Amino acid sequence: MEIYTLEGFAAFLTHCGEKGKQNHLGLEICAQIVEATAKEEIGEYQGEVGAFPAWEPLVESTVEEKERLGFAPPDNPLWRTGEMKDSISHEVDNDEAVIGSDDPVMVFHEFGTSKMAMRPVLGPALVRNLEIIGAVLGKFSTGGFVKETLSKTLPNGQTATLERMVGIHSSLGYEGSY
Repeated sequence: MEIYTLEGFAAFLTHCGEKGKQNHLGLEICAQIVEATAKEEIGEYQGEVGAFPAWEPLVESTVEEKERLGFAPPDNPLWRTGEMKDSISHEVDNDEAVIGSDDPVMVFHEFGTSKMAMRPVLGPALVRNLEIIGAVLGKFSTGGFVKETLSKTLPNGQTATLERMVGIHSSLGYEGSY
């Protein structure tokens, strides 16, 4: 793509805008995946992943309190009403995705306190999805950067040429649809 002319520069800016839309879509997909995983972790004991420890069993006093208050089953970590699970959301703005919670109690569970064991949700949700995140972001950020030229000799002897921007070849691991 030649950008030394006004038309070339306009085409370049259009291409950059399209790449930005692709990157945004890739981030949106990744944020949705991490958000869904984090929500699935609420109420289920989690094993160790990356630098994040396995969740310790609830202490007996917590189980007893949950039974007394009618939360069933009582031995389901981080689950009472479902409000904390429902508070997990994501936002994507330009080239940044943020997955978090506006529930003030979430931070105590994520990092623990002097009286409460650490039961991280958001960090492990990210770590559990690193492979798919790499594939999705790789596909969306590299798609369109390779120029393919197709040529065909017509019956009248002239050559018709088509140039198009295509994704990275599937042999490099960027295959499938996301």
